[in-house]
Amino acid sequence: MRRRRAGLRLMGGATMTESTTASPGAHPGIPHHGHGGLKRSVGFWGLMFVSLGSIIGSGWLLGALFAAQSAGPASMLSWVLAAVMLMSLALIHAELGSAYPVAGGTARFPYFAFGALAGFAAGWVGWLQAVVIAPIEVEASIAYINSTDWSKQHFDMLNGNGTLNARGLIVASIAMLVFLVINMLGAQFFANLNGFFVVLKTAVPLLTIVALPFISFHSGNFTAGGGFAPHGAHGIFAALPLGVVFALQGFEQAVQMSGESRNPRRDVSRAVITAMCIGTAIYLLLEFVYIGAINPKDVANNWNNPSGAGDFGPYYTIALAAGATWLSVILLSDAVVSPADTGLIFMATTARLGYAVSEDDALPEPLTRVNKSGIPVYSLLLAFVVGELVFLPFPSWGKLVGVVTAATAIMYAFAPVSLAALQHRDPDRPHPYRMPMPKLLNPLGFISANLIIYWSGFDATWKLLTLILVGRLLFEVKLHTTDSLSRDDVDWHAASWIWPWLIGMTVLGVLGRYGDGSHSTLPEWWDLAAVVLFSLAIFYYAIGHAMSLEHIEESVAVDEEQMRMPDPVALPG
Repeated sequence: MRRRRAGLRLMGGATMTESTTASPGAHPGIPHHGHGGLKRSVGFWGLMFVSLGSIIGSGWLLGALFAAQSAGPASMLSWVLAAVMLMSLALIHAELGSAYPVAGGTARFPYFAFGALAGFAAGWVGWLQAVVIAPIEVEASIAYINSTDWSKQHFDMLNGNGTLNARGLIVASIAMLVFLVINMLGAQFFANLNGFFVVLKTAVPLLTIVALPFISFHSGNFTAGGGFAPHGAHGIFAALPLGVVFALQGFEQAVQMSGESRNPRRDVSRAVITAMCIGTAIYLLLEFVYIGAINPKDVANNWNNPSGAGDFGPYYTIALAAGATWLSVILLSDAVVSPADTGLIFMATTARLGYAVSEDDALPEPLTRVNKSGIPVYSLLLAFVVGELVFLPFPSWGKLVGVVTAATAIMYAFAPVSLAALQHRDPDRPHPYRMPMPKLLNPLGFISANLIIYWSGFDATWKLLTLILVGRLLFEVKLHTTDSLSRDDVDWHAASWIWPWLIGMTVLGVLGRYGDGSHSTLPEWWDLAAVVLFSLAIFYYAIGHAMSLEHIEESVAVDEEQMRMPDPVALPG
């Protein structure tokens, strides 16, 4: 790109023609932040808590209920399936994050492998899903609290259709403002505060897992209402976009903040894998104790309302019915802490993704500017403003979660293709962490992401395709209105797989059996085979059209100062 030819831009805004001498006392190899660049201040525990804090949010409060409605007791299999699929993607992100430790990595990795258009597409869809999650978490917390009798009588925050009323909008806006202020104070302060909250909100699910079986447990529930799998395999798969994948997503947050990690080559992979293992174990046990704790009368015939008709908070409802007031109070308190912390994290993530996409010259340059604390301030403000717009009368938590899940899967799908391409084209780059069986796990990760997109249904995919098209138009405008990005800078050949892939997945959604299923023409199981075969065709086509090593090295060079770190033993964790 023209900016690179004039001088490689560093994270702090300097170019290679400017002085980059480290200040006295700085670690050798770490870029000096006198120009206001991102600051490497977060250790392993900070990174791990960022990922774990993203995983444990409103999903733990509501995911078990929606999964049980779809699959009954077999919803436990939904959690296992989602964990296996997402773990393959987590391992892929772990290797990418350790080899290319840059801010907003989910946007930068496709940029390295397939050029500016691919980087923008991945960053745009990643930004779209991330910017919605903070307000979704706030709304989930408000809805959970509003389900109590006290709130309905004295502090009602919702309209009759479940949208925010004036009081609810004020409370939600205050929460978003608090997220903004905390994020403005710097990555180290954010990581420390987040670590405290994650310890609290991990303790409550663990307490629930231990306490609930003593309060209420009915083994007969596991075969009630139509048997273990009342809706068969279809129900198990359909549960994934109804809160299961949404609950387990977020492991990549450590990767997004690797540009602010003290020792990314050592810590990022460990943080991602550790958070994913802890989160999976917690969610699987929560589903088990929830199914056992349900009143047998509520699931005697079906699983339409396993917690009782009209009840929103499953664990809270069960605790109240069993007379465990102490547990209901703790659960209600955590209904504020867990979603709020996840919202805090995703506002930070949205800012890093906006920063990364702007680094690709695809969004306005001010989004890369940082304050004295090393925070991309304008990108953060944009995340706040767009998040406020999400509080307008949109559909329920469950409906929004389906769209966000599909968007997250699209974002995740770029990672295995990027890693496979970079492993092939850039084999000599050090990879401090290498995932096992890359020739198997890379295509498996891409297939997994595409299956999640497919299970989300056409109703979600066509909306996302429309939003991605809007982003493509913005990219085209940037090509015609800026000197820093031109059509000669975009590797159209390398990115030629993206639109056939997205359109193909949308067509499969039309023909498929998920969502409303009104246009279903593909027989059961054959539809999954079609998704797998289509995924493999796109995967290997994309790898064959990746950028050359010369272009990859030129792209990576933009972030080289950020990635140049001392030996892992030189810095404390």
